Amino acid sequence: MLTEQLNLILLLLQQMCVYLLIAYLLSKTPLFTPLMQVTIRLPHKLTCYAVFSIFCVLGTYLGLNILGSIANTRAIGAVLGGLLGGPAVGLAIGFTGGLHRYLLGGPTALACMISTISEGLLSGMVHRYLMKRGRVDLLFKPFLVASVALIAEIMQMLIILAVAQPFSKSLALVENIGIPMMIANTLGSAMFMRILLDRREMLEKYSNAFSAKVLQIAARSEGALRAGFDEDNTLKVAKIILEELSVSAVSITDRNKVLAFIGSGADHHLPGSPITSEHTFAAIRDNRVVYADGNEVPYICSISPRCPLGSTLVIPLWGEDGQVIGTIKLYENSGKLFLRLNRTLGEGIARLLSTQILSGRIEAQQLLLAQTEVKLLHAQVNPHFLFNALNTISAVIRNDPDRARKLIQYLSVFFRKNLKRSLDEVTLADEIEHVNAYLQIELARFSDHLKVDIDLSEAILQAKLPAFSLQPVVENAIKHGTSQLFDQGHIRIYAEQNREELALHIEDNAGLYPAEIHSEGLGMKLVDRRIKAIYGAEYGVSVHCVFEKYTRISLHLPVHNV
Repeated sequence: MLTEQLNLILLLLQQMCVYLLIAYLLSKTPLFTPLMQVTIRLPHKLTCYAVFSIFCVLGTYLGLNILGSIANTRAIGAVLGGLLGGPAVGLAIGFTGGLHRYLLGGPTALACMISTISEGLLSGMVHRYLMKRGRVDLLFKPFLVASVALIAEIMQMLIILAVAQPFSKSLALVENIGIPMMIANTLGSAMFMRILLDRREMLEKYSNAFSAKVLQIAARSEGALRAGFDEDNTLKVAKIILEELSVSAVSITDRNKVLAFIGSGADHHLPGSPITSEHTFAAIRDNRVVYADGNEVPYICSISPRCPLGSTLVIPLWGEDGQVIGTIKLYENSGKLFLRLNRTLGEGIARLLSTQILSGRIEAQQLLLAQTEVKLLHAQVNPHFLFNALNTISAVIRNDPDRARKLIQYLSVFFRKNLKRSLDEVTLADEIEHVNAYLQIELARFSDHLKVDIDLSEAILQAKLPAFSLQPVVENAIKHGTSQLFDQGHIRIYAEQNREELALHIEDNAGLYPAEIHSEGLGMKLVDRRIKAIYGAEYGVSVHCVFEKYTRISLHLPVHNV
């Protein structure tokens, strides 16, 4: 008896090895991905049912005929399906595997069907019990899986004794197959779970490595391509990628020429040279990743026969509407294979760089739009201001010709600044000169009804800000503030600075600022948008108004501009 049982154990373990080999091969496919976690969603439950039902049936087919019955590893599918899928899935798998066994016939057919259903339900109840107690982690412990499988097999033997007739033959069968099946199914269930865990751990390892590398590259290359998709910026990014991925060489191209190349072969792959590689042309033309491994897909350097590079991975870079604007190319030397991690990372980095390029182009377009809007603003404001200025000068010239000449000089300064100044950054001193020319004319216009104080240190006057940022704000303070007062209006321009930012304040004593000016007024809106476009969303224009007391409009700028 003992010898027979040992032989049966060995035979079942051999069958189990075939069973587990199939499981291992299938674990390499996407089919097993939903099984690497507790199954909750209906599509995943259906996958769990289908996979473990197949293994349940497979366990029967791989079984051994003993005394008219089948010694098998069917319980592995029912137990694992119930543990991962829950009671409903376990019951469904048990019913499928049990019905299949019943249709094969034999003295224990009914008992085996009942026991298989019971095994699926038992493991499903264990699933529910652990889920309710928040111990999901235990479902993936091989020891727990083995324990459930052992209990399930003991339960199967008891059901065979209770149901199969005659009892004497059932007892003889259980004495022959009981221990071998307990050992085979217990070990098989634990090892099957170990296969799932190994696959999950490997994916997590790759995922963690991928995430860490991408985050590191993203942090080091942040903003590099926003400044422009050109040779200088792409060279910086290529160096970072070469260091992080440890490939043999990295190249970045646009649609026509090499923008950057670093690593092996840099002596003949020269930036600025036209693209000659068929692989690069194919990636750009077909908008697809091209992998020339040097074996299945030949790789020969199109420039030099002595080039040490033996394989390349060419990944498109995308711009607006998914159009290819260039490529990133990773190379390995002859005899060195691409790691799967590097191939996956390469595609992720291409998406990262594409986003940077696209973001930079959008920012440039926004800045160009803002500059165009500034020019439009000048076209709207200047005729109105010129009309008021000429009326003022006309009134002053009768009584004070010298002052009228000075006002004409200020008007000349104002329009010269408008016409000749760059639309980019200027110093605050330059802005104040522009604003002062405007204010001198307004002071003449409002006479004693307007007072202006400018309280700025020499150091603050060296601060940088977008051109034409101050005049629209000062104009609003007069137009919507002090000009509405019966008493004297007071405009004060001053600044506050801390470690994080410079706040430039324009304050009036009217306190009549209407909210719709900021939301709809072109001048204020443009100032806010241009500051944000150049320095970031944390900067811009803020307004604080105390009704009929004061309105303070603040331009928030980065402190490093001082």
